[in-house]
Amino acid sequence: MSANKLFRLVINQSTIVVFVLMLVAAGFLSDRFFSPDNITNILRQSVPLGIVSLGLLYVILTGGIDLSVGSVMALVSVVVALTIPGFGVAGAVAISLVVGVACGLVSGSLVANFGIAPFIATLATMTITRGLSLIVSKGQPIFIDDQAFMDFGGASVFGVPALFFLLIVVTIAALFLNRKTVFGRLVVAIGSNETATRFSGINITTIKLAVYAISGFTCAIAGVVSATRTGVGSPILAIGFELDAIAAVVVGGASLAGGRGTVVNTLIGALILSMISNLMNLMDIPGYHQQVVKGVIIVFAVLLESAKRRATTHH
Repeated sequence: MSANKLFRLVINQSTIVVFVLMLVAAGFLSDRFFSPDNITNILRQSVPLGIVSLGLLYVILTGGIDLSVGSVMALVSVVVALTIPGFGVAGAVAISLVVGVACGLVSGSLVANFGIAPFIATLATMTITRGLSLIVSKGQPIFIDDQAFMDFGGASVFGVPALFFLLIVVTIAALFLNRKTVFGRLVVAIGSNETATRFSGINITTIKLAVYAISGFTCAIAGVVSATRTGVGSPILAIGFELDAIAAVVVGGASLAGGRGTVVNTLIGALILSMISNLMNLMDIPGYHQQVVKGVIIVFAVLLESAKRRATTHH
């Protein structure tokens, strides 16, 4: 195999290469990293980020962005905490999912129907939903007193957190949507060339509405998951989470310009970010330093992505 071919293979599979290198480095940097307890911990921590990133991937594939993901998670965690006493767990979860989708549809409508730039539209939704979660909860965390709901957050099946299986289910659904449906192909087509897609008679408005609704739906799942893990509906949950989710999608090799990105790589991107956070905690690196490291990783991922694009256009 020539050096050139090897280089292209590494560039094309960069997400997996980075993941493997991270695992090797982690083993050297901390002897506790591969302990069963810690692996379980990483899997459990990666669930909200993984689920939100998979929904966000669809938005980014159309060339959009969703900054409201963390705020929607917070609102949903508050809603689920407030509605469990009156509607039971199933009712509360159903209401929460509807709230998440509604938030997504508001963002999608601003983008698709009113032509507002995704960055501005979702910035507005982010501010509104965060405000709503603070109003509804009166700025206080709301404690959940339902053992069955709480048990799911801590449950394990064959030593694997039950929540991680939820992430697997969402991943399979996202994969199916991406690879096996016309909708999945149209999402990529819009991101690749919106004008051509519009001229071929595709209803772009509907598809844009749908991707933001999907993002809202995954945020709702993640908000419920966070509530089961902590037992609290918190209006200040997931502040800055949108950056982690965008980072996971970008580290997974998706292009912020739209049209490029895969479900599996996005999941790996979320796992990479969860591993980095976990490793820095094990090494007692303060939270402020962790933000710097995450920022550097985003820059590195974007540079890798542009190198990948150049490599594919030259050949």
